[in-house]
Amino acid sequence: MTPENIFSKDWYKILDASPSSNLQELKQQYQKMILLYHPDKQSPDVPSGEAEQRVQRFIEVDQAWKILGNEETKKAYDLQRHAAELKQSWPVDACISVEDMTWDNDLQSYVFECRCGGEYHLYNDEIEENDTVICCNTCSLSIEVQQNT
Repeated sequence: MTPENIFSKDWYKILDASPSSNLQELKQQYQKMILLYHPDKQSPDVPSGEAEQRVQRFIEVDQAWKILGNEETKKAYDLQRHAAELKQSWPVDACISVEDMTWDNDLQSYVFECRCGGEYHLYNDEIEENDTVICCNTCSLSIEVQQNT
C-alpha cells in the first residue's frame, strides 16, 4: 500500500472500532471481522454480487489491520487523521485564489504572506479539486485557497 493510500480511508470504521481502542481491542475486532467476511466462511448460495462485496470487505479489513496493528503505521495514520480534523474545524482568516500566491522554485510550493509575517505554503500534492485550507507556518491563522477552474 502506497503512503498516500494509507490515509484514503477510515480504517477504524472498517474495523468497526474507534481511535481510542487499544491494540488488543483492535485485534479482537479484526479477528471478528475477518471471520465474518472470509471467503471460505461464505454460504454457497450467496449471490455473486454480494460474494464479491464480501471479498472486497475482507480485503479492506485485512488492510485496516495491517495499518492499525502496526505501531508505526498506526501512529502515522493517527497523526494525519488528527491534522485533517484540525484543518476541517480550523477558523478561516481569509479566502484567496491560487493566482494570488507566488510560486517558489526553491520550496516547490505556492507561498502567501501572513499578516503575522509568517507564510502559508501550498504544495502541489495539496492542491485538490476543491478548496484547500492551509495554516500559517508561524501563527495559528489559516486561509482557504480557492481553486479557479
